[in-house]
Amino acid sequence: MPPKRYRRDQSEISCCLKYVIFGFNVIFWLMGLSILAVGVWAWTEKDTFNNLSRLTNIALDPAFVLIVTGLITFTIGFTGCVGALRENTCFLACYAIFLAILLLLEMTAGILGFIFKDWIKSQATNGFQAFIVHYRDDPDQQNLIDWIQEKWLECCGIEGPKDWDRNVYFNCSSEAVGSREACGVPFSCCKQKANEIIKNKQCGYDVRKQEYPGDRSLVIYDRGCLRAGEEWIESNLVPVAGVAVGVAVLQILGICFAQNLRADIYAQKAKWN
Repeated sequence: MPPKRYRRDQSEISCCLKYVIFGFNVIFWLMGLSILAVGVWAWTEKDTFNNLSRLTNIALDPAFVLIVTGLITFTIGFTGCVGALRENTCFLACYAIFLAILLLLEMTAGILGFIFKDWIKSQATNGFQAFIVHYRDDPDQQNLIDWIQEKWLECCGIEGPKDWDRNVYFNCSSEAVGSREACGVPFSCCKQKANEIIKNKQCGYDVRKQEYPGDRSLVIYDRGCLRAGEEWIESNLVPVAGVAVGVAVLQILGICFAQNLRADIYAQKAKWN
């Protein structure tokens, strides 16, 4: 006697829950793929894959950070998409575990960052020093530090403009070997002038020389980026905390939705078996 076949008239699996997880994660999947592609493209442009010795500090390389961020986002989004669309409990379990680990790491980093504020400040100082020293060696680091100084924090150096003496091109002693940038600062340290459409890339020349005519504070930022960063965090503490809480809530919802969908799938299999 052939086995009875049951027609699946109505599924116990919530289609709404299934496609919410799928739709939410397909965005992160594509976002992670885009970030990863940008990071790989940046390394390809710098020919990093053929000469890894150029990486003086891989943890501070913006392209490497993009690659790692893209891989993590892509992996989480992929497991969530496939797990929901194919009703695969293994992928859904991996998705929930990845989110739980990421949430735990974020909470740990937040707590440790609050407890060890001085250590975080020291690490930020060391990282910025490395950026200054290798300013001309890596275009990605150069663009990053220019964006921080000019567009974001409106600052110059770590404690102030004098920190640019750490760079061989801006060191005052480099004037002896013909460096035109000696005793100066990058253009990103210069204040934007009124009605200035195209910024003068030479605006920071000679500003740290003793005989510099005029008031330097009218030309470049006197405030160091470390202090500027602290002030930015203090003034934007509520929005930053709100974003952090929002991300944590989304991760918790993702974990709960994935676990509920897994439970529905198991219930469906038990019914038809």
